Amino acid sequence: MTTEAAAQEAAQSDVAQAAQEDSVEEAQASPGGDTVAEVADADDVAADEGDDEDRLVEEGEIAGDYLEQLLDVLDFDGDIDLDVDGDRAIVSIDGGEDLTKLVGRKGEVLDALQELTRLAVQQATGDRSRLMLDVARWRADRRDRLARLGTEVGNRVAENGGREALDPMTPFERKIVHDAVAVVEGVVSESEGVEPKRHVVVIKTS
Repeated sequence: MTTEAAAQEAAQSDVAQAAQEDSVEEAQASPGGDTVAEVADADDVAADEGDDEDRLVEEGEIAGDYLEQLLDVLDFDGDIDLDVDGDRAIVSIDGGEDLTKLVGRKGEVLDALQELTRLAVQQATGDRSRLMLDVARWRADRRDRLARLGTEVGNRVAENGGREALDPMTPFERKIVHDAVAVVEGVVSESEGVEPKRHVVVIKTS
């Protein structure tokens, strides 16, 4: 680095430090209420949340375009719905008579299609996507069944004692069961085993 460049960098550093010190003094001098720094932090959080939602909406739109083209190629009818749930974009395809073919046995085709859609989004955005794809309400219905299963098993173990192991599930499915068991008093749930045979075990605690 030349002497001139070093001097310029040092000057910029001094200016930045002075500006930071001024901000601190203003925050300390602010009488009552939120300090300037706290207000700035709140604004940053709100901006980040807005950016995250915009990013997820963009993911959903990219996925929707990709899936619409795929349905045209396959000559399938279906309505595509886009939503955001927490930190995921949610894309659903409903309405067509042949859509169950895109689900497959135990959702295997759906899982593969979801990964392809995530890759399409990643190719467009450059970021790894965690979007959730549902077809013909298969995941939504599966969620409802697993939640009922977790509640039923939790109540049964709470009444009879001991422990009860469920069938192997995906991480997403196990979380649904864990959440359902968590609201039942006197029992806890744990995951045991190794993928793809990792499963939920419900245990009586008292």
